[in-house]
Amino acid sequence: MSISTIRTVRDMREWQRTIGDRRVGFVATMGALHSGHASLIEHSVTDCDLTVVSIYVNPTQFDQPDDLKIYPRTLETDVSLAGAMGADLVFAPTWGEMYPDEFRYQVDEGEFSRELCGAHRDGHFTGVLTVVMKLLNIVRPKRAYFGEKDYQQFKLIMDMVSAFHMDVEIVPCATVREEDGLALSSRNLNLSCEARETAPIIHQMITSDRSDEDITAALTEAGFKVDYVVSKYDRRFVAARIGDGDREVRLIDNVPRPTEE
Repeated sequence: MSISTIRTVRDMREWQRTIGDRRVGFVATMGALHSGHASLIEHSVTDCDLTVVSIYVNPTQFDQPDDLKIYPRTLETDVSLAGAMGADLVFAPTWGEMYPDEFRYQVDEGEFSRELCGAHRDGHFTGVLTVVMKLLNIVRPKRAYFGEKDYQQFKLIMDMVSAFHMDVEIVPCATVREEDGLALSSRNLNLSCEARETAPIIHQMITSDRSDEDITAALTEAGFKVDYVVSKYDRRFVAARIGDGDREVRLIDNVPRPTEE
């Protein structure tokens, strides 16, 4: 399927004037598309008349410059994959298009964004919420699809949309996993062979009956640097890093789980 790429807000506005009242679905990505993104796009294609996929590696949500430097960038391949997945349009803006204000204006949340990943990645969710609000305002979709692997991100975005009375439905989509349980992530491309063999232990542990403390100890023993293992909000959340130096990769996951008393 042929697919167009738009790089500017002005061209997005021109495109919107051509589509009439057709319902637009939206999938926001930072590229390096995989089967998890394909699942989101498939939901949008099924539900909506047109599907827009954004591809933008957003600098403002990276708390570590080295992490931004090594983040996979495969735009040409991603555009082709988005078309093959059924998307109608790719929006791939530049920094200047997304941040003409140089990030002077920001969307900040003062509670949930300070927990879990927010407690370990200073400013991360401010960058996420700011860029997502910009993208939603630019694309103007009726529905936007986010994976539950990034559950904290999904919940913050859903609450932001409600708080600011934005006319878009935020749709959660189930985490897509490899056969060994590893949650799909663009960051998985940066795993060494050894780290890739070890990484599925995360899912094995968080789906077990072991306590958060026992899981933290087991992951540490397996070679992970654990940021947190926390059971709350009826889910169990984990973030852990594996690898060394430039090959260190931070992995997150979560599964439904009753809150521990």
